[in-house]
Amino acid sequence: MKLKLKIWRQKNQASKGTFETYDVVANEHMSFLEMLDVLNEDLISQKKEPVVFEHDCREGICGTCSMVINGHPHGPNGGTTACQLHMRFFKDGDIITVEPFRASAFPVYKDLAVDRSAFDRIIQAGGYISVNTGQAVDANSVPVEQNVAEAAFDAAACIGCGACVAACPNSSAMLFTSAKVAHLSLLPQGQVEENQRVLNMVNQMDAEGFGRCSNVTACEAECPKEISVANIAMLNRKYFKASLASEKKVQ
Repeated sequence: MKLKLKIWRQKNQASKGTFETYDVVANEHMSFLEMLDVLNEDLISQKKEPVVFEHDCREGICGTCSMVINGHPHGPNGGTTACQLHMRFFKDGDIITVEPFRASAFPVYKDLAVDRSAFDRIIQAGGYISVNTGQAVDANSVPVEQNVAEAAFDAAACIGCGACVAACPNSSAMLFTSAKVAHLSLLPQGQVEENQRVLNMVNQMDAEGFGRCSNVTACEAECPKEISVANIAMLNRKYFKASLASEKKVQ
């Protein structure tokens, strides 16, 4: 199939970017990233600079393919990363617009590659368990209700790709942060540091310049792992509780 690509090209964060148009011939069995590989091979053969984009596992796990395809983070298919999107979902002659995630907290490195290290700093602020839990125990020695375990597992499925930020009109990172808080706080091992964790992570999120959540729920709709906005409600409750506990300590 013959496609026309309108791709965002930007030399670096300080440069002004623009869309450039390319023609490419793709096979319907290719993934979207494989199609970009074909384009880059053509550009290199013409002594032109290839399009920069991030990728790693190409299995929907790493979360690095941070691009907006036809207005949707990771493309128009629900529950799918850009590397899992295949060309059979497009038609011969289609015009496809590809651009990087748009958020002030995600500055553009070059072309379609953005700096998502703000997420790393949020994790460093509290997305871990530091208490000494001792040696490994038998799998069933700490009882966890089935519904709680499932909720924790669903939240832990977040791959930190940033699609929620790109989809949100306010560039909020609440879905990402809430998923990280939830999957630790729901389990017994993570409840010891629950209050300090939620305070630290939310404060770091605000410091990184992410916007506020206004319950548009576009984040859930575009999340490739379909993380629920119920986690945001949980985060708000835990943050309020932790803030009250912190004030009592000060008094």
